[in-house]
Amino acid sequence: MVERRRSSSSPVSAGRAERPRVSRGKSGVRKVAAKKVTAKKGGPAVVPPLKLPEAGAALALSMADRVRLRQEAHRLDPVVLMGQSGMTDALLLEMERALRAHGLIKVRASGVDTAAARSVLANTLTQRLSAAFVQQIGKILVLYRPR
Repeated sequence: MVERRRSSSSPVSAGRAERPRVSRGKSGVRKVAAKKVTAKKGGPAVVPPLKLPEAGAALALSMADRVRLRQEAHRLDPVVLMGQSGMTDALLLEMERALRAHGLIKVRASGVDTAAARSVLANTLTQRLSAAFVQQIGKILVLYRPR
């Protein structure tokens, strides 16, 4: 019987991308070897630290923009969760990161009990983050800032 082997110079294997190596461990589970990633020359990029935002004017939205943003926010989950400690510097930094990354975020204000206190909190957050207030449903606030 003649055993056939593929040569590496065959036209079939020349155009294919390199496949990851697959092996079986002792338990019979397939393991895929990860590709080695080489670092770029010059070292890692230095990211400047995120600073607390300066208090500015809150953005104003038209009714059509507010309706569109409410529709988009319907499918979102809360990104920032506010606990009993309230509005801290760490919480503001996290909201700043979320607004830079997403633009439209939901905030769950669990530590604030009354509706009046939540509306005051929403006004404070919009001024502090230079964002626009879109909607409030119960303890969930929706904020927007264009990226």
